[in-house]
Amino acid sequence: MTATAFSDDDRHFMRVALSLSKRGLGNVWPNPSVGCVLVSSEGAIVGRGFTKPGGRPHAERVALDEAGDKARNSTAYVTLEPCSHFGKSPPCALGLIESGVKRVVSALEDPDRRVSGKGYKMLRDAGITVETGLYGDEAHRINAGFLSRIVSGRPIITLKLASTIDARSATRSGQSQWITGDIAREYGHLLRANHDAILVGAKTVIVDNPTLTCRIPGREAQSPVRVVLDRNGDVPVSAELFRGAQKVPTWIITSQDKLDEVFEKFGKTGVKVLTAGCKNDHFDLNDVMKRLGEQGLTRVLVESGGNLAADLVHRDLIDRVVHFIAPSLIGAEGKAMIAELGLDHLSDMPRFQRTSVRPVGKDIAITYEKITE
Repeated sequence: MTATAFSDDDRHFMRVALSLSKRGLGNVWPNPSVGCVLVSSEGAIVGRGFTKPGGRPHAERVALDEAGDKARNSTAYVTLEPCSHFGKSPPCALGLIESGVKRVVSALEDPDRRVSGKGYKMLRDAGITVETGLYGDEAHRINAGFLSRIVSGRPIITLKLASTIDARSATRSGQSQWITGDIAREYGHLLRANHDAILVGAKTVIVDNPTLTCRIPGREAQSPVRVVLDRNGDVPVSAELFRGAQKVPTWIITSQDKLDEVFEKFGKTGVKVLTAGCKNDHFDLNDVMKRLGEQGLTRVLVESGGNLAADLVHRDLIDRVVHFIAPSLIGAEGKAMIAELGLDHLSDMPRFQRTSVRPVGKDIAITYEKITE
């Protein structure tokens, strides 16, 4: 069914479901963040739900529990195909059937081979009307990380940048705190809360000694996994972020050659140690992302220095960029946001499309997404 066949009410209620689905971002990996709205035959919302932390219960189950008997003969608006397989809980498709839902409107088919059309079939076989594709592009954008992990085996990568108008991230002496203002930094913490993990290089830990937590009041528990790339085992165990590793998950990715040394160094801190392949004294970043995908991560925020950022751009691994721009200037002697890419021709430039521009206090935040052919 084409999108033009949907009613204005359908569009309204799916927008509500999409809004709900965003609430789980950063908290539900390795699961998708789904929203569900149940609407009675009289047009009243009788149940709302979104995927809860840790991925359980699913959005449909939350909405059904809220609706109770009012779910009978309702229409369910869901942002992703209801699951059809038995896992830690019964299938959501079965729950919708047993609750007497008469119609399901779904934004997007789930590419997970355990589901992929099977949820729709289960519903249709039970006599439920199933209509798909409403706001599918928006549902895809919200769950791009989950979809990437299922289809490509890696999370989506968001690169966070902060600079002056002339694209400098620090003075010539290296001073960078703080180029942007308080409101921009608060928005940066919101980005952390909405991602599964923050990725930095060893040099960032050694030089800046960050905590990499979410410090928005009331959302401290949403601090993401902190991932450090440390090929040579250089980061000190005394670094700030390792002190809180018992409370906030903290991972180190190192080379196979340094695995035993790093494991012994951090064995009593609660830090999880992983390995990834290396090439020519550098991490194979494609393998790094594969390892993160294997761990279930779907959305990774990179808050690194210019070298790691350049390596990720060079390997076409950046899916989104969030650039905070301060109304100030440093000059050519300042530090560039991204290190050299070695480009000789404009045709070789990585290209992105601007998707949003918003003021954040005195600064501006611009979001870009990679252009895919």
